[in-house]
Amino acid sequence: MAAEDTASTRLGAGRQHLRPLKRRGLVLLRLTAIVFAVLLFCEFLIYYLVIFRCSWPAVKTPADAGGLGTPEPVLRAMFLADTHLLGAVRGHWLDKLRREWQMERAFQTALWLLQPEVVFILGDVFDEGKWSSSQAWADDVGRFWKIFRHPPHVQLRAVAGNHDIGFHYQMNTYKIKRFEKVFNPERLFSWKGINFCVPGTQLPADSTGGPWLISCPCLSFVMINSVALEGDSCDICSGAEAELLEISHRLNCSREQEHRPQECGDRQRLPASAPILLQHFPLYRRNDANCSGKDAAPPDEKYTPFKERYDALSQEASRKLLWWLRPRLVLSGHTHSACEVLHGAGVLEVSVPSFSWRNRNNPSFIMGSVTPTEYALAKCYLPCEDTVLTTYCTAAGGLVLLTLVHAGLVASPFHFGWNMLRKFKTT
Repeated sequence: MAAEDTASTRLGAGRQHLRPLKRRGLVLLRLTAIVFAVLLFCEFLIYYLVIFRCSWPAVKTPADAGGLGTPEPVLRAMFLADTHLLGAVRGHWLDKLRREWQMERAFQTALWLLQPEVVFILGDVFDEGKWSSSQAWADDVGRFWKIFRHPPHVQLRAVAGNHDIGFHYQMNTYKIKRFEKVFNPERLFSWKGINFCVPGTQLPADSTGGPWLISCPCLSFVMINSVALEGDSCDICSGAEAELLEISHRLNCSREQEHRPQECGDRQRLPASAPILLQHFPLYRRNDANCSGKDAAPPDEKYTPFKERYDALSQEASRKLLWWLRPRLVLSGHTHSACEVLHGAGVLEVSVPSFSWRNRNNPSFIMGSVTPTEYALAKCYLPCEDTVLTTYCTAAGGLVLLTLVHAGLVASPFHFGWNMLRKFKTT
């Protein structure tokens, strides 16, 4: 009988010993589940929740106005700017990991949800392209294609920025060719004609040795190396202006082919519609004082004068581009902030903010619905960095509080509130 009592006592003690262990294991499981849920939300789900609210803007077509005939195809284009992939010199591994993961998740989510047909990056793709070695450049390019991977039916094009090839006094033919080898396989320097319709076809280079065209008779985008528009008659700048004059002549021939066909000869013609101009530097403006919106330049920077050929193109280069190309829309980057400016006879320029958290707390990109005669633009914001950081800090504080409550170092907020309520009723 005594032996049975002893065994029963030991069994009861063993069960009492297991209860705290089970309780600790349950608490640990709950903490792990909370950590996993917060990570899943901040690193994946938040991108879907934010970008899901974006939609392609509606653009007017002749069919909408009651016209007859085949409806014009609508091109869905995404415009990004200033991704600034960090390099080997200034890029800390943790900073690179955080910024590149943010851009990868944002880009891949946007591709999946919005399904654009073409993506344009308006310069400063890399942060250290202006001085990176061959090996560092190859590493940066490999990371870029991992982050901005896309299916074959999506076109991706980029213009050169000052961080990709250097400012005027830093750029050289080697850096330019290195950039073009990655993004522009066609024989091209200062401009690239891209004419899209749905579906697109590819035509070879013309007999004059000019650039290849991804072409069909619908749209025309002119992509410019704005760093080369210094206007000092250097070899690279002179070549850039000569090519711009050539594309200007071809555009004008296409516009006026009915009136003066003999002046154009057998040249390969571009679409007759006015082109869309894509470049890194914005056209000349004094400052960002007239820019508005939550992603415009901060108040302490708005009135800082822009330096020509550094913050924006020179007045002379801006006039030449508007006169030669007569675009219907201009999109640019470089400033990392948003702005809308009207130039000349009402030509709209849109400065696209940076796509990276490294340059701004609320990155965004532009969505464009484009036809040969019309366009409509909409902005799609990405998750704010401070929202993600606030979520992490709140979750960390909650985890610490739960741990202290379980350890008995802090009273449970529920029990504390219940006791206070009981005392209040008693009194």
